[in-house]
Amino acid sequence: MAQLEHFTNSVDSVDAVVARMQALDAALPERDGIAVFNRVYLTVTEAVGRRVDAGCFADPRAATALDVRFAERYLRVAEGGPAPACWRPLLQLRRHPGVRPLQFALSGINAHIGHDLALAVVDACRTLGCEPVDLEDEFEHVGDLLVSLEERVREELMPGPDLLQVADPLTHLLGSWSLERAREATWAAARALWALRGLPDLAEELAHRLDAAVGCAGRMLLTPLSD
Repeated sequence: MAQLEHFTNSVDSVDAVVARMQALDAALPERDGIAVFNRVYLTVTEAVGRRVDAGCFADPRAATALDVRFAERYLRVAEGGPAPACWRPLLQLRRHPGVRPLQFALSGINAHIGHDLALAVVDACRTLGCEPVDLEDEFEHVGDLLVSLEERVREELMPGPDLLQVADPLTHLLGSWSLERAREATWAAARALWALRGLPDLAEELAHRLDAAVGCAGRMLLTPLSD
């Protein structure tokens, strides 16, 4: 499957993205792994929409383009479309009783930030006719929202102190992954993919390798844990 299939249609609204996520939320079982991630992502997208409306972005059109191109890659998978390697572990284990909600949420964040965001930056640059550097402020703003969200997810979904013995393997597992490191790697990957846009074979190879590496991390995050 071509990783660099371009989403360069006219920019849609954040509200349209939110509506599709709300439809998924209503349709999926609460404990389903995609549903767990979808609730997390819906919260972020609603926050981005509020910030766009409030004028928090210097270039609201660029912020909307990045947000929509980013969301489209996840929505295509969640709605039953072809799944890159980075999403397959979550799709395969989405109903596994030994995987905790926190693992589902962070595996989805890993796939979406580690792989989809880099390609979404390229998509947005093609849509807007700009360079990645022109989207850096929007990238950082969205990234800051995601960091705060990850902290909230860990607080809400991590087992309490009374389950510390059970949580020890989970704490060790999740400590091996960092959103901040993933975010930094994603920006570097986006710039590299854009620089290679005139060399499609090399760009496609880089995208596939990125996809595979992120998929390996996702499978690790979804390691089933005994009760």
